[in-house]
Amino acid sequence: MKTKAAPKGKDDNWNFSVNVLDNMFYALAISLVSQETIMPLLVSQLTDSTIAIGLIPAIFSLSFLLPQLFVANHAERLPRKLPFVLLGSGLLQRLPYPLIGLSLLLFAHSAPGLALALFFIGIATAAFGGGIVTPAWFTMIGKVIPVRRRGIFFGLADGGGLLMGIIGAYFVGQILDAVEYPGNFSALFLIAGAPLVISWCSLALTREPESSDIKAALPLRHYFRQLPAVLRQHVNYRRFLIGYALLRLSMMAVGFYIIFGDRSYELTGADIGLLNAIFIGSQAVLRLVFGWLGDRWGHKRNLVIAAGSMALAAAFALSSTSVLSLAPAFICLAVAIASDGVSHLNIVLEFADPAEQPTYIGLTNTLIAPVSFAGPVLAGWMAGAFTLEALFVVSLACGLIGGALLMVWVREPRLAAVSDE
Repeated sequence: MKTKAAPKGKDDNWNFSVNVLDNMFYALAISLVSQETIMPLLVSQLTDSTIAIGLIPAIFSLSFLLPQLFVANHAERLPRKLPFVLLGSGLLQRLPYPLIGLSLLLFAHSAPGLALALFFIGIATAAFGGGIVTPAWFTMIGKVIPVRRRGIFFGLADGGGLLMGIIGAYFVGQILDAVEYPGNFSALFLIAGAPLVISWCSLALTREPESSDIKAALPLRHYFRQLPAVLRQHVNYRRFLIGYALLRLSMMAVGFYIIFGDRSYELTGADIGLLNAIFIGSQAVLRLVFGWLGDRWGHKRNLVIAAGSMALAAAFALSSTSVLSLAPAFICLAVAIASDGVSHLNIVLEFADPAEQPTYIGLTNTLIAPVSFAGPVLAGWMAGAFTLEALFVVSLACGLIGGALLMVWVREPRLAAVSDE
């Protein structure tokens, strides 16, 4: 199916700028409480369970991905998506992070089980808020950002936030060493609240025109009945889902790399800050690179690189002998997460016509949700029942297979659309 570029308008540059600021400050906030480094270390302080560490990305992914298909039908009927996005992203997506910081301050020592439960409720709520607004938000971005600028938009927006996050990573290390637990982790979540407010205010400045190609309202049961036809009729999209599911499965071990480093080399706060800075700084540069590449050669190749990088990350971790030799593994993780972050939804937009984009986004994320949930839980079980090394081997295999499927089995949708014209 063809993806139509948004028409060039007087507000294009304004919308590009304010949405870059939104994404930039959101990325800065999330880098301070990184799901790949800070959150696993926090959970390891609250409990000895490796499954609990695996539950971080599992709960986040399920809460973020599963509700999207249920709101996609509603999003398709909205002439303007922004009011709905502002409400959900403000109350549900951003507010939980400083509340987690407050709960840690109150309960981490006196009731660690309660603090852990409140942490999981907080990230689940934040992910749910992000999930319910994503079909509407991403469709709005598709409307106000032309197709040939979307890759560089996400690269600049997320990369700029992560570049600021490099400075934040230095202070993360300082806070972790200088402030007594649990005040150190509490401070990180509370500080993250400030850039989240700036992010939301920037989003509110978007000048979104009304859509003329909205679909007629459908009862939810009729809407769901038409979804199997999307998968039957769109073979290339179906193949993409299979290959991408394996890529997501290879990411199940991401949260365990910092745990592996801590167990193997007894990481100090400075070591954690260094690895976090390497991880964040690499992403900052790479998101710009993959945004530029996605605009020019399409987003499929970026996802192939993501899968291969997950395999390389596992290989580097397995062969590491020191904290510094673990750094290449974190660079490869950054490559995978940066390319996936830029391209996994941008490619979905190019499978669909504009009026159907919320459905494709919701369908993709909802179908991937079981894999995104089960993978990290499986990773936590494997880390406890076997070893972290065994977990990395499984991640390596999934990355290689998923990358091969995406490379040889899936047609770049942008090129497929041109050949169909």
